[in-house]
Amino acid sequence: MKFNANQQDLQKSLNYCQGVIEKRSTLPILSNVLLDASDSKLTVTATDLDMIFIHSINNLEIIEEGKTTATSSIMYDIIRKFSSGKKINFSLNNNKLQLESEKSIFHLNCINTSEFPLTDENFNQNEFVIKSKQLLKLLNKCKFSISNDETRHYLSGIFFHQNQIEDKIFLNAVATDSHRMSISKLRLNEKIEFEPVILPKKTIFQLCLLLEDYEGDVKISNINSKIKFELNNSILISKLIDGKFPNYVQVIPKNNQKKLEVNLQLFLDSVDRVASVSVDKKDGVKFNLTKDTLNLSVNNANSGDGKESLNVKFDHDLDISFNSRYLIDIASQLDGEKIEIFLNDTGSPALIKDPSDFDSIFIVMPMKG
Repeated sequence: MKFNANQQDLQKSLNYCQGVIEKRSTLPILSNVLLDASDSKLTVTATDLDMIFIHSINNLEIIEEGKTTATSSIMYDIIRKFSSGKKINFSLNNNKLQLESEKSIFHLNCINTSEFPLTDENFNQNEFVIKSKQLLKLLNKCKFSISNDETRHYLSGIFFHQNQIEDKIFLNAVATDSHRMSISKLRLNEKIEFEPVILPKKTIFQLCLLLEDYEGDVKISNINSKIKFELNNSILISKLIDGKFPNYVQVIPKNNQKKLEVNLQLFLDSVDRVASVSVDKKDGVKFNLTKDTLNLSVNNANSGDGKESLNVKFDHDLDISFNSRYLIDIASQLDGEKIEIFLNDTGSPALIKDPSDFDSIFIVMPMKG
């Protein structure tokens, strides 16, 4: 095996692989990436057994075809320290991979490719196409609400399903940690063959990384317990979470009539400032609402207190507290100039909307006290 490749292309490819490979794997082969140089392209594959990531670098100068596996983190570390954009010469001799660029030469130990776990499944049924930035938006609007609670594994991902409202078809994305919930939807041109799935958290963050760098279509197909995302030069295959996502529709507040409207940036800055006195952000931000005024306050027994006042549109009197982190997470994902918070009473969940995005809603449980 012998080929030459561009430093930047390789760095990008191996950077993606870092997100897939488990840092503390018991199987040495899982710390390695599979390098396959053939058909004038280099295919780089990484897996943690739950997820497989395949990335191709095309139009490569291959002198001799072949394949091997080498430690991903070490190779990535070396390549990112080479001069940007330079040519790197690779060659495989006696189960050692040689990397040569400018005045540097490295030899890396390899493990035989026969040990690398690969599954080949036919995903060609149930395919549909979605624009990369639309999919990224769905993921970004929901991913911060994913639960970290190991005991309820069915909440540790985003629930995707198709639904129909009158004659319109939507792909819905939902995530909740039972204190807050994000729901976002995307209009589809036609009905698709797509079973409801729960996409794992790790897969979501890996997918976001890919989508941020990519403009174009994403082909999605799912069979049994796996899902496949195809981008131009990358493929991501992932196991799905086995479990039943709760009926989230019944949690959406139906009678929150008290509407609070406020400038988004002012609100975000204000909550962030007031929450500074709370070291672990666990203290609730108290909302003291009167007509057109929102008084925010945080009180921490150990570090002190903070208060701030905002001009808002509001027609009622209400006291309610929220986790500041949750409010900041949601507000950071809104696109418009305003945030709308629909309230009922001190103990009821709040419904948060973005007037510039009718496709996303957020629900936050209040804090007691």
